[in-house]
Amino acid sequence: MKLGKHIFGVGAMTGVSRIFGFVRDMLIARVLGAGRLSDIFLAAFKLPNLFRDLLGEGALSAIFIPMYADSKKDPGFARNVFSWLMVVLLGIVILFEIFMPLVVWVLAPGFDATPGKMEMTVLISRIMFVYVVFVCGAAFLSAILNAFSRFLLAAFMPVLLNIMLICALLIAMYFGSEHILYLMAGTVVLSGVIQFCVLWLRIRRRHFGLHLIRPRWTPGIKSMFQRFGVSIIGSGFYQITIIIGTLVASFQSGAVSWLYYSDRIVQLPFAMIGLAVGTVLMSSISNALSDGNRRSVYIQQNSSLRRSMMLILPCVAGLVVLAQPIIRYLFEYGAWTAQSTRAVALAIQIQAFVLPAMLVSQIYSKTLYASQDVKTPVRTSIKSLGVASILYLALFPFVGYLAIPIGVVVSGYVKNYLLGRACRNCQLVSHDTRTVRSIIAFGLWAAILGLIMSQIPITSIWVLGATIAGYGVLYLPVAYLIDRRI
Repeated sequence: MKLGKHIFGVGAMTGVSRIFGFVRDMLIARVLGAGRLSDIFLAAFKLPNLFRDLLGEGALSAIFIPMYADSKKDPGFARNVFSWLMVVLLGIVILFEIFMPLVVWVLAPGFDATPGKMEMTVLISRIMFVYVVFVCGAAFLSAILNAFSRFLLAAFMPVLLNIMLICALLIAMYFGSEHILYLMAGTVVLSGVIQFCVLWLRIRRRHFGLHLIRPRWTPGIKSMFQRFGVSIIGSGFYQITIIIGTLVASFQSGAVSWLYYSDRIVQLPFAMIGLAVGTVLMSSISNALSDGNRRSVYIQQNSSLRRSMMLILPCVAGLVVLAQPIIRYLFEYGAWTAQSTRAVALAIQIQAFVLPAMLVSQIYSKTLYASQDVKTPVRTSIKSLGVASILYLALFPFVGYLAIPIGVVVSGYVKNYLLGRACRNCQLVSHDTRTVRSIIAFGLWAAILGLIMSQIPITSIWVLGATIAGYGVLYLPVAYLIDRRI
């Protein structure tokens, strides 16, 4: 497998998706502001996304791909897993549609203080939750394609959601809409249907032999569900921690929206670099471990770590220095206020420091899952995210919504330490001295340029763009030489 080529391709597609996502968020900020309407939409939208991460792109794909590789990509195994997934998803959707008022109250109890806000959130959540069936199904279809080293189409799918939401917001902006939340909820569901259909047609065209059958309880399915049950505890604990963060933030007006936008900015470099590395490594390391080739695993890990840290460290420096002008020129229009800009920028400046830990943890966790060790990532998730939850609750009375980014940073490094120790104990990772020296050099060079960049007065979006471009022009050639020479 051409590791660098696939990582670049997935990262590029993810970057395109995030660019459209920022356009979408700029329009949401302009049309909905950072208050009642945006809180309703973002809280309702968070619920199906939690299940997408939990059932689609989280525990299931991490377990399915290594088992699929071990089965020599048996189409019968894939069909049976797919059929069971659809049955489970349908049951979950029916259950949540019935108990949605309770779910929303648990997710955002602070909404009850504003008349009508809780009721509207329940209604929009019920409409949007149908998206779970299609987006989780699409995530499974993506895992099939990834197992055959077909990464690009799956990475491009989120672009469809962003393009369709952009169109819905433009309709509301230019033609007017008294029912903007209903329009956006319906658009989310329709995008899930389209994503599922596009991936399904691609798989049918490639003759991978996937279709729905009567689910059968086989030893392979039993083993998968046992591992899935263990893994979903860790993934579920992560989602519970997100819910706790939302619950805590809901008691401060506008905080849910502030944290959403700060997380969107911080997640951009991680999505383009960290998630791309994890997506490709999941398949390549699974194949290498299946063949008993640990040397190949070490080479892939060190190469991916050097190249990804070379790119993520300047992002940390850039976000810390430029957080406020970035938010001002991206979102401070229409209903968006200067107060929201300052609040979001401060959260970004704190949360940016977790990016290196998230990236390294991605490599460690994918290696453990590829070795079919499910319990260790779960244990580390429970410990680290327990730390985050405690910090949310303990710090909120003193620093308000900033308790959430502080908790994210601390728990991120706790998780990184625990995962790294587990990998070293199992001899699943070996960092060579070249990698260590390179990362230190990248960090020093990024920090030096960040200090220089902090002295530049940002007076317009053009100056902001020129500053970012100049930073890249100065940083990348030197970093490339460091990677080649050290």
